[in-house]
Amino acid sequence: METSILLPMIVFGIIMAATWWLLSLISKRNSQAEDRLEKLGRPRSLAEIEIASKRDGSGKSGMTGMKKTLEGLGASLASSASDLEKNSLRVKLSNAGFRSESAPAVFQGLRIASLLGFLVVGALVGVLRSGMNLNGLLWLIGIGAVGFYLPGFCLWFLRSRRQKEIFLTLPDALDLMVVCVESGLGLDAAMRKVTDEMKDHAKVISEEFGLANLQLQMGRPRREVLHDLGVRTGVDDVRSLAAILIQADRFGSSIAQALRVQSDSMRTRRKQMAEEKAAKTAVQLIFPLVLFIFPGIFVVLVGPAAINISRQLIHR
Repeated sequence: METSILLPMIVFGIIMAATWWLLSLISKRNSQAEDRLEKLGRPRSLAEIEIASKRDGSGKSGMTGMKKTLEGLGASLASSASDLEKNSLRVKLSNAGFRSESAPAVFQGLRIASLLGFLVVGALVGVLRSGMNLNGLLWLIGIGAVGFYLPGFCLWFLRSRRQKEIFLTLPDALDLMVVCVESGLGLDAAMRKVTDEMKDHAKVISEEFGLANLQLQMGRPRREVLHDLGVRTGVDDVRSLAAILIQADRFGSSIAQALRVQSDSMRTRRKQMAEEKAAKTAVQLIFPLVLFIFPGIFVVLVGPAAINISRQLIHR
């Protein structure tokens, strides 16, 4: 086969393999909150424990080795970063759902591995297309830059998707908390009720409330738990909710009234956001109309007249 045909097939195969590996790594991860909640549940029988141990030994051994390899690669890069950069990266990973202690090192190792893999691809593409010259070097630098920033883009995508899911499911959770608190339950019991009732259709926010409830059961102060909940999610509405609950707990005011005020303000804010998007629709439609619809209408309306005019001019 020719090089022009073989090279795109090789690059496409490498990109598809890397994408499949990344998606499988994301889909198979289990959060620490779910594991702890499972451990605190009913005691399992001996047969279930043996089946689980066999499954963990066969399925997680390869992932554990890969995780240790990536952690070793990222240890050197993570050690050279400042404390502020480490904390910022840890917060971003927590917003995306990766709360492990080794998550920053694994992410840095994944970035290094992606950079090395794309540098190899860039070298192959540069040599096969342009040879050992300036164009080949540009191909190497460009594809290497893509490999270096690709894990960051994937982290941003996962973080944005998770925050959007929390943002969309928070009103239902807040309404359920208002109903539970006004009916006589405490805040801890209300959070537990939200976790039980919404775990099927709102897994992310149920997981966050479940982790916060677990921390409360382990004896952490409520202020720290609520503050960590706002920082861990990275959603402004959750942060404001945590701040209101902290103030209500500090000054001894009614938690039900605070939740009611937060629910009303959240509804007003969402209504304003919907009105803002509706007002922007007319402006956003200008570009598709000018670029795609108006040329077609112009050709349909003016085309026959232009053909007739051209024919008349040719006959003359």
